[in-house]
Amino acid sequence: MPIDQADGVMSEFGDFIQPFQIEDLGILGRIVRLDGVLASAFAHQDYPVEVASLLAESMVLTAGLAGIIKFEGIFTLQSQSDGPVNLLMADITSDGDMRGYARFDGEAVELASDQSGSMVPKFLGAGHLALTIDQGQDMERYQGIVELTGSSIADCAQEYFKNSEQLETAIIIFSEIEADAIPRAAALLIQRMPSEVEDAIAHDDEDEAWNRAVALMSSIKAEELLSKELSASQVLYRLYHEDGVRVYTQKIVQHTCRCSYEKVSTTLASFPREEIEDMSENGLVTVTCEFCKTDYRFSKEDVASLFE
Repeated sequence: MPIDQADGVMSEFGDFIQPFQIEDLGILGRIVRLDGVLASAFAHQDYPVEVASLLAESMVLTAGLAGIIKFEGIFTLQSQSDGPVNLLMADITSDGDMRGYARFDGEAVELASDQSGSMVPKFLGAGHLALTIDQGQDMERYQGIVELTGSSIADCAQEYFKNSEQLETAIIIFSEIEADAIPRAAALLIQRMPSEVEDAIAHDDEDEAWNRAVALMSSIKAEELLSKELSASQVLYRLYHEDGVRVYTQKIVQHTCRCSYEKVSTTLASFPREEIEDMSENGLVTVTCEFCKTDYRFSKEDVASLFE
């Protein structure tokens, strides 16, 4: 069955979430591709290749999960652990504004790079992955937490959906980080539709349909998902053309840091005045945003005005 584009214009490689549905199998999915967003997020950071790869994969996963969760506000994916990369954080708004940051120990990362093993136990170690939805002051904040298990960030997310949400979810993520080249990362996510809304297949065939979808998905190669020549619709056609793939309007993602002088001022004002004044050097208090490395400077007069 040929692919059916419902509406919208297909984008070139990079910086979008592509929703799709495999109608004959009762499956919903997303393809995410990021390049310019990653380049902007990494521009003022000095990430080793391994750290950049982990953050890139976390960011495409964040965009993919945000694409399958209905929310208005901010979706955040964050890992905290005891490994060389002790913090990975990526968030995206419902409007597609995205940012990401990694905190790491350079010497420990270099030592871990020479060791065998998969990415999560080697670079992240023991810890947890948190998924948070913040829809503003008038809405209750939601957070789900899962232990860092498996070999990849994708494994951890799959474990969360399986155990916490009871939703069959399969995720494949690839990244390509090379010197003097724009970083690229892509994710393919599929999720079994809840039984109460499944009308394309009989209940007895649900497991067989899901297994088929996962088997076909597992055949995708990194060079296909990361290809500059293959569009998202072409990738989906290769995988699921026999099962009725329908693609919907792409959601564009852009790198945007939400820091501002006003937000930093509010944060500083929440600390004791003496503590803020102790941070002063040469008469200035400087606060640097970890995401975009923007410096916000406050004079003695500025600090005094915060507490008036």
